[in-house]
Formats: sequence, structure tokens, C-alpha cells
Amino acid sequence: MDDYKSLITGAPTVLVEFYASWCPHCQRMMPVVEDIRELLGDTVPIFQFDIDESRDMADEAGVESIPTFIIYRDGNAVWRHSGEIDGNTLLQKIQQFGA
Repeated sequence: MDDYKSLITGAPTVLVEFYASWCPHCQRMMPVVEDIRELLGDTVPIFQFDIDESRDMADEAGVESIPTFIIYRDGNAVWRHSGEIDGNTLLQKIQQFGA
């Protein structure tokens, strides 16, 4: 999957979220991720993938449950969380790894 690799190496720090449109936990996280996107601007790219449409990427990333958040630093996964998470906690993790 060259596409996924190029996404996670396209910036020093990248946040990837795997979700599903039918998942209530994912739906609750959508406005949280949008707020973080607005706060960070262009400093950290945020990519969101629906697992039903991006199964290959989810498999490549080892996603077993949703939502799953992965922070990549220089193309390497440095932090991962599955399930709902407080927006401030997620933002702190992103900043900790280089935002």
C-alpha cells in the first residue's frame, strides 16, 4: 500500500483515524476530531478512513476495533488508542509527539 505509506510519511507528525459511519462511538468522536483539526491548522495532517471503504489500509495498520487513532512520527506509529477519547487528551498526545 504505497498510498498509505506516502500519507503517513508526508509530514513529520500525522494523525490517522479509522472509523465506520455506522459506529456510535465514531460518530461521537467526529466533532472532537474536527475541533482538533481546526486547532492544529496545517501543522499536523489528520486523515480519516472509513474501514468499510479502506479495509486494506485498516488491515495494513493492524486496526481491530473502531474508532482507532494512530499518531505517526516520521512514518512510525508512536501512539495508538482504540475507542472514544477525550479531545484534550488526544490533542496533548499529538502535541507530545511533535505538533
